[in-house]
Amino acid sequence: MTYGIWDYRPSSNYSADAGLVGYKVEATDGSIGKVDEASEQVGSAYLIVDTGLWIFGKKVMLPAGTIDRIDTEQRKIYVDRTKEEIKNAPEYDPDRGHDDVDYRERIGGYYGPFYGGA
Repeated sequence: MTYGIWDYRPSSNYSADAGLVGYKVEATDGSIGKVDEASEQVGSAYLIVDTGLWIFGKKVMLPAGTIDRIDTEQRKIYVDRTKEEIKNAPEYDPDRGHDDVDYRERIGGYYGPFYGGA
């Protein structure tokens, strides 16, 4: 089955009551920062990750579909992208808003529109 890049994967261990703000985020090759904001909207879910000093205080928007798994005991989120892929993503722009269609299409297009999985 195929899911949209803006949806949490059923296999990710996502739960609406998890409260993901503050969780550490791990790329496939190391830590990238902490969740500053999390959306639970079906079809448009995302994380805003504060990367701290890693990329000079930049925040990034990660579509929920990039999340491989969530470890609630360790308070960590594992994404299926490398640090370099995340660093090179379109920059998060809070002024454009989370609902700006063009902005979301750029981010969704960068990360890929769909992933397969169950």
